[in-house]
Amino acid sequence: MKMRVATLLAGTIFTASLFSIASYAVATTTVEVYKSPTCGCCSKWVDHMRDHGFNVITKDVGNQEIRKKVGMSSSLGSCHTALVNGYVMEGHIPAPDIIRFLREKPDALGLAVPDMPHGSPGMEGSRVDPYNVLLVKERNDTRRQTEVYNRYDPYAKKSAQSAPADSAPAEGGSVMRLK
Repeated sequence: MKMRVATLLAGTIFTASLFSIASYAVATTTVEVYKSPTCGCCSKWVDHMRDHGFNVITKDVGNQEIRKKVGMSSSLGSCHTALVNGYVMEGHIPAPDIIRFLREKPDALGLAVPDMPHGSPGMEGSRVDPYNVLLVKERNDTRRQTEVYNRYDPYAKKSAQSAPADSAPAEGGSVMRLK
């Protein structure tokens, strides 16, 4: 019995130390955000990043020049561009995706959430639209050249629940066909 308690205690201490190391890594990560000085949704995204433990420096100079300089295609553009650990983060990307990306360290330019989708961090409100976080592998990649890194779809569960369990026609049943 004492052995089980000791093992459980050691496991708990180990897990807690891993979480504190991960938290420390995020807390020491600086995000440099290029945005318009009057953009409210950019400021909300900055708050979202700070709430997730990032140190954020804002540059209120707009983001078109930095986007061009770092090779983020304007087809993936949004209202702000961020630089973090050598990667480019374009738009309203959820902080957990950035944390995962930084942990994985892929050979890529960065991530992008093009445009300004309702419901993404900084764009919260009564409307929530589906959107994708895109993995941008190379400089000047367009939307067609990216891969979906993560999907956000508030309607996905509702659609799956309302779909019939078996969509195949019953034996002997008819199927409408076009001639």
